[in-house]
Amino acid sequence: MNPFSYHRPTETKDALSQIQKANAKFIGGGTNLIDLMKEYVEKPSELIDVNALNLRGVKTHADGSIDIGALVSNADCAYHADIQTHAPLLSAAILAGASPQLRNMATCGGNLLQRTRCYYFYDKATKCNKREPGSGCDAIEGFNRIHAVLGQSSSCIAVHPSDMCVALAALNAEIHVRSPRGERVISILEFHRLPESTPEQDTNLHPDELITMIRLPANPYATHFNYLKVRDRSSYAFALVSAAVAFDLEDGGTIKSARLAMGGVAHKPWRDLEAERMLTGKRPSKDLFATVAKHVFAKARGYKHNQFKVQLGERVLVRSMTEAIEKGVKR
Repeated sequence: MNPFSYHRPTETKDALSQIQKANAKFIGGGTNLIDLMKEYVEKPSELIDVNALNLRGVKTHADGSIDIGALVSNADCAYHADIQTHAPLLSAAILAGASPQLRNMATCGGNLLQRTRCYYFYDKATKCNKREPGSGCDAIEGFNRIHAVLGQSSSCIAVHPSDMCVALAALNAEIHVRSPRGERVISILEFHRLPESTPEQDTNLHPDELITMIRLPANPYATHFNYLKVRDRSSYAFALVSAAVAFDLEDGGTIKSARLAMGGVAHKPWRDLEAERMLTGKRPSKDLFATVAKHVFAKARGYKHNQFKVQLGERVLVRSMTEAIEKGVKR
């Protein structure tokens, strides 16, 4: 690990001043950044510990929206009564990720920024455009079992690792950030980027911006929801494919509105708005779900070792939609 300076500001203004220094990085829980530093993938000259800032707490507003401070731990978010009541899809997604120890340490703001677990990204003996722009992508012709089948480019086929962010995409979360220039709000759908020709840029967050809060708009998806994650082992493993699904149903069972987001298949949480429109106004059925799943993966492209993800993704989405409908139905 390279030498670095360490600062622990107590005011946001001071933290934003410190981040102006060359190659400085914010650190919260450190569950991803420290790993990257140990592997010499990240080599910050300064670490700015934001844990003393006033960025904690979960607040529910009269309109039903919920604010989650950037320093709220994943565990505290998942087990918070208001999250479990009004945004249970988020709770389910967080609890499907990592381990209890990591969820206790990791912050919600940091979860938004975690980087891919692509083997080639971590291995400095290989070519990786995300780690070293312009060097190439060894994953494309290498062992690519865990890699993307949607939205990839000739520069990068890595996938986004977060479970939490898949649920946030389905719930239309807003990311509130602050910099010396002031505050701004970024839609979760615009926060993460597809690789295109600049895979080193994971997000549209500017280098001097600090995530302060995640806002969940009020939603009608607390009854018919599901987060389904398929992985190589039952715990402490990243998704091969995951699906966050939520429905708002009419009294007669017709789908009033739907939310679909996929994980493990792209460089960012994958939300298909057209697929959601295909569900709206329809009666739930196996045939409808299969048609929608086919649409979501119609432009998918697999590689030598991950072609199975296309069919797996369709099946995971159909099953997740089916289980979401079944929740809350009286038997």
